[in-house]
Amino acid sequence: MALKPIVLALSKSGEPVAHRIAAALNCPVHGRDGRVEKADVFFANALDHARTLFAAKHAIIGVCASGILIRGVAPLLADKTAEPPVISVSDDGAIVVPLLGGHRGANRLSKQVAEALQATAAVTTAGDVALGVALDAPPAGYRLANPENAKSVMAALLNGATARIEGQPIFDLPHDPDGDVRLVVSEAPVKADTNTLVYHPQRYALGVGCARNADPAELLSLVKTTLAEAGIAPGAIASVSSLDLKGDEPAMNSLAAEFGVPFRLFTADELEAQTPNLANPSDVVFAEVGCHGVSEAAALASSGGQLIVPKQKTKNVTCAVAKAASPITDLKGRARGRLSIIGIGPGQHSWRTPEASQLVAEADELVGYGLYIDLLGPLAHGKTRSDFPLGGEEDRCRFALEQAGQGKSVALICSGDAGIYAMGALVFELLDRGPDQHGVTDAARRVEVVCTPGVSALQGAAARAGAPLGHDFCAISLSDLLTPREDIIKRLHAAAEGDFVIAFYNPVSLRRRTLLAEARDILLKHRPAETPVMLASSLGRPEEHIRYRNLADLEVDEVDMLTVVLVGSSHSKLAELGEGPRMYTPRGYARKIDGDLSETG
Repeated sequence: MALKPIVLALSKSGEPVAHRIAAALNCPVHGRDGRVEKADVFFANALDHARTLFAAKHAIIGVCASGILIRGVAPLLADKTAEPPVISVSDDGAIVVPLLGGHRGANRLSKQVAEALQATAAVTTAGDVALGVALDAPPAGYRLANPENAKSVMAALLNGATARIEGQPIFDLPHDPDGDVRLVVSEAPVKADTNTLVYHPQRYALGVGCARNADPAELLSLVKTTLAEAGIAPGAIASVSSLDLKGDEPAMNSLAAEFGVPFRLFTADELEAQTPNLANPSDVVFAEVGCHGVSEAAALASSGGQLIVPKQKTKNVTCAVAKAASPITDLKGRARGRLSIIGIGPGQHSWRTPEASQLVAEADELVGYGLYIDLLGPLAHGKTRSDFPLGGEEDRCRFALEQAGQGKSVALICSGDAGIYAMGALVFELLDRGPDQHGVTDAARRVEVVCTPGVSALQGAAARAGAPLGHDFCAISLSDLLTPREDIIKRLHAAAEGDFVIAFYNPVSLRRRTLLAEARDILLKHRPAETPVMLASSLGRPEEHIRYRNLADLEVDEVDMLTVVLVGSSHSKLAELGEGPRMYTPRGYARKIDGDLSETG
């Protein structure tokens, strides 16, 4: 999904310009706290905020000095073809400078901003300056089939070559019938050399159907054969579409991914409305799914046009093609729902991965414990929130799945890593339950589930400590809410006897105050009283509190639910350094060195 640009206002002098840009582009203003009077969202640190937005793939328009934006996003620069636009605008609105993202529309966006402000767009990209066009960024509804040749063609034009335009002209360039390079606009496949760029108008919608769990290779083969026989280039396909009951079919999803186009879904009623236009209506299909055709109806519903290729079929799959009157830019139907299970780390925004930030930015709705959503700060602005209190985790996960089942992109927000003592496992448990086991609806089962890693509490605590997890370790939750107490005790004994470094999650609660003390006493039977213990509370937040104790001196009353307890093994040590003690568990290198010396000495 395309994300709205974000306008950054860093000073009072640039604030009016920021709001003029936002009004022209219908996008929000994020303002520097304490320096800007009015904004949709306020932020404390400009460099951190720009970096967060860039990681989430937002286009950034900063009314500020260019250097601020450059320093903010510099650590994340990697792939110029994937990076979002970053644009700076002078406080007086006179100059607009596209800094990054020329391959993602930065120059076009800069010109829009400049027009709104009656300013000058300081575009420096060679093609845009000399020719006024970016050949690798065609208009909406057209697809460049061979972007790898864009550089050589542009270089030739900049060196004086002329262009031979074949088909509809989509760029404002003069046509030379004897031109050295070719710009071809065609719905059919075109063989291109290094002096040719081929653009396909995306006027075709591909409808597909298949038996449950059909082989993706069978569907791909049928579609490629069908398009080839019809003389339609794969790049001219705007979407793959089908019945919503087929939203989770691997063959259809992989086909859309192969073609690099959206997968769109329609209800049986929406497809049934296309019955008068079908070439092959079927009462058998109607009896099974509630509409008289799937592939033909889906192609027609997606395109709003005419059926060009009626249903083609093999044993397990079908496809059909419909053609719109003009390139398809307004997609019909709905997307397959997606649930992103996101661990945002312990709380510090710099510990949140760029992928997590991007998934949050792409989500329509955020679901989670209210405090965790609050920790997202400005990234949560403008999104539907469904806050849940602590407890009721199953209701939280079920709600997120059901919302995604409606075709929404939903982000389930967890602290730490969502797969470690968090909601990830419960989501998959709900999906795995049968109808008689209080599972979820069929629509929820068809959603795409995406998991992204987060910095876990034990990783955050270990980093603050030094290297306590340098050797074998384990994690044990002391919550007996879902795990029988006797199982927890059994695991404590096993970990104590194995001499593991142990990270205790959920060490205490208001009603549960004894298990941590029992764990301490069990461990003292197997490791020294002076074994170092780290207590890490509110990791990554302003109130973060780190302290060390000897195992024998560990007291329950100084631990709460926001504390991670790291207990060293019998080999763990505290190194007294200038900045204070640091905890580590040696791998055994010293013993290896001693052994090597004894063997040679």
